[in-house]
Amino acid sequence: MKKKIAIITGASSGLGREFVRQLDKKTERLREKGAGTENLNENPNAILDEIWVIARREERLNELRGQIGTPLRVIPLDLTRKESFQTIRALLEEEQPEVRYLINAAGFGKIGSWKDISIEDCDDMIDLNCRAAVDMTQLVLPFMSRGSNVLELCSTAGFQPFPYLNVYSASKAFLYRYSRALRVELLGEGIHVTAVCPYWVKDTEFIGTAQNTENSTYIRHFPLACREKNVVRHALIDVSLGLPVSTPGLVCMVHRIAAKFIPGEIMMGIWAILRRL
Repeated sequence: MKKKIAIITGASSGLGREFVRQLDKKTERLREKGAGTENLNENPNAILDEIWVIARREERLNELRGQIGTPLRVIPLDLTRKESFQTIRALLEEEQPEVRYLINAAGFGKIGSWKDISIEDCDDMIDLNCRAAVDMTQLVLPFMSRGSNVLELCSTAGFQPFPYLNVYSASKAFLYRYSRALRVELLGEGIHVTAVCPYWVKDTEFIGTAQNTENSTYIRHFPLACREKNVVRHALIDVSLGLPVSTPGLVCMVHRIAAKFIPGEIMMGIWAILRRL
């Protein structure tokens, strides 16, 4: 029988790390219930034999070993480098696993005007937020089967243009549209794709990294920011329900609905007011 695994990028911190913890807890609950192995192929919440964690910081990934019960495969890679995907391809071809979850949680943003953010940071945002997520998905899909799930970590920033967060919001808009279209392509194969679109998350490294620019004062406060545990818990519930989009929280849902009906220029005007609060 093929080994059933989850693959999580950006697993050294934030939402990626929390997905590792919560999938581990879900696996433990299934083990305690004595889920029959004969039903695992049809069960999208099947017991995981292993979780593959991918991120640059190997020491952070190794710390997870003592925090979860599910066996962990630590894969220290920088996904902004194309050669990293050759390593992942070789590992998949060698192991031939059945991937039950692919969670593309690697990503980052930068706050500032165009002149405050370096070309290198712009390129890395596009590479990590867009290309790496697509490359991972393309590599992993052949190893998925009916009932498997792809979670693309998007953002409410993908619902509209955001001045002073322009490259990040554009990259998440790309990932959001990609996720929605890919979902339709995979419906016949029974592989589910969910775009997870959280608002600001207060207890991850994202905001600190985003503010590390020449001038990040364009966005000074992050009101009503959510917490990583709630985002991940909500996202996994939405995935179990087969939803195409997960908006984990009231702010996310209101933003998504508003962006469907209010023109982009007006939304940017509202944003210009809110970011000064």
